[in-house]
Amino acid sequence: MARASSARRPPSGDIPVARRAASSRQRRRGAGPLFGLAAFIVLVAGTATVLLGSDRPAPVQQAQQLEVEGFRQRPDEDGRLLGHFRYEEVPADQRVSFEPGIELQVDAAEALDAMMRAGLAEGVDLRLLSGYRSQALQESIFFDIASERNQTAEERAQVSAPPGYSEHSTGYAIDLGDGAAPETHLSQSFEQTRAFRWLQDNAARYHFVLSFPRGNQQGVMYEPWHWRFQGTAQALRQFEAARRFTSRRP
Repeated sequence: MARASSARRPPSGDIPVARRAASSRQRRRGAGPLFGLAAFIVLVAGTATVLLGSDRPAPVQQAQQLEVEGFRQRPDEDGRLLGHFRYEEVPADQRVSFEPGIELQVDAAEALDAMMRAGLAEGVDLRLLSGYRSQALQESIFFDIASERNQTAEERAQVSAPPGYSEHSTGYAIDLGDGAAPETHLSQSFEQTRAFRWLQDNAARYHFVLSFPRGNQQGVMYEPWHWRFQGTAQALRQFEAARRFTSRRP
């Protein structure tokens, strides 16, 4: 994706690979015929079931929860695991390479591009530090760092989502930094930068919201650098549970 700011901003090579995407594959096309074939197969199978008059009861749909090995806890009734909600991984054909090593969902990428251009026009150098992460990569980040830091899974969940429960898997979540203050990257001190103040005033125009503000009801550590895109119906559906939980009255 060509961006006006790309020539003025070098790739974020100082960000550990574990915090970035696993690959930089371009958006793939041509899923339409396959989808049509799959729909036809489902239709034929459903018709055959009706004609044959199967008397077997319909399978019960499993709850949208994911248990993670290594945890004593299991998801709460509202679907949260240690404060984090369950998220589906964005399909490959809905992702684009935004910067080397960092992918985003295509709608989020377009909105972020517009926001970064607007920031540059006002002298704010927003840096994209992390975007889409596969569930496999999130698993490595979660358990490997927990082991390195001698953290329990519960302690680790305060600062990083378990695999299957990370907003980054959706392709809509981003970690942002200030190019003028790289020492604040992925730190709560980012809230003291001009970039964060600009985001507070302008991010909503591009449909980005702060995922984990200070004192958030989910109980996740305050992350001023972590934002998510909610500018399409598909994105809103992804974060519906989190939005309803956050907006409910105590």
